[in-house]
Amino acid sequence: MDRRKFLHQTAAAAVLTSVGGLTLPSFTKKRKHITILHTNDTHSRIEPFETSHHRYANKGGVARRATLVERIRTENANTLLLDAGDIFQGTPYFNYFGGELEFKLMSMLKYDVATIGNHDFDNSIEGLYKQLPNANFDFVAANYNFKNTVLDTHVKPYKIILKDGVKIGIFGLGIQLEGLVDPKMYKETKYLDPLEIAQDMSRILKEDEQCDLIICLSHLGYFYKRNPTKISDLNLAKNTKNIDLIIGGHTHTFLPKPTIVRNSVDKNVLVNQVGAYGVNLGRVDFYFDENNEKSSEGTMILV
Repeated sequence: MDRRKFLHQTAAAAVLTSVGGLTLPSFTKKRKHITILHTNDTHSRIEPFETSHHRYANKGGVARRATLVERIRTENANTLLLDAGDIFQGTPYFNYFGGELEFKLMSMLKYDVATIGNHDFDNSIEGLYKQLPNANFDFVAANYNFKNTVLDTHVKPYKIILKDGVKIGIFGLGIQLEGLVDPKMYKETKYLDPLEIAQDMSRILKEDEQCDLIICLSHLGYFYKRNPTKISDLNLAKNTKNIDLIIGGHTHTFLPKPTIVRNSVDKNVLVNQVGAYGVNLGRVDFYFDENNEKSSEGTMILV
């Protein structure tokens, strides 16, 4: 703000405070605050790791995550809880319950949206479909065509959520299943190019749906050093526009804070991923001023 504009606004404020007992805050619009909490690759880890574990001793656990989430929701009611896939597979809980427990607990934590990872097909596409009634949240996956499968119409390309007047568009992207998952498990699911789909989704959400904040739930992986041209979250961010935040999974990448990437029109995109097994909870806060301009900050919270 230049000096002349500052003096002009200060003088106007002095006039306002002297008329009828009115004060400046009466005329100031409140900054809007949206909190995004997220997990990825929790892999059926329900309980904390045992105290003797070589890497994650006494870390994680759904109950502890629930406590953190509720505390943050108390601080800011405009909070979303998202997951970037690979909810299934990794402990006997999945072997015994087939995903029922994972979805029921996520529903108790009031997750808003999740995407689908390759391990979520480990009990077959029918097994995933069977557990959907236990999930009181939505799944999004824009680059999987589920036509001719049991998931047809049950998984949407995107979801829009309104919080404090802020329109938030969330779409999902999944990794290529061929070579990772037995074709018998995903049946006639068709994989579509994630970059092309991301370009379409971000345009639809920005221009057609008029979203203020666009989030991609990705299970593509953060980055592949041995194959740097392979589609990944970093490459996706560089080659698209309109996406504000990419929440990633698959590569179990532990980021202490989001990576900032310049997109195809030289604007910032945040890319975040918080490792695996629920030992961390990701948090990204977006702030909107009176002109709907965004600022943000992010961190990783140890569970």
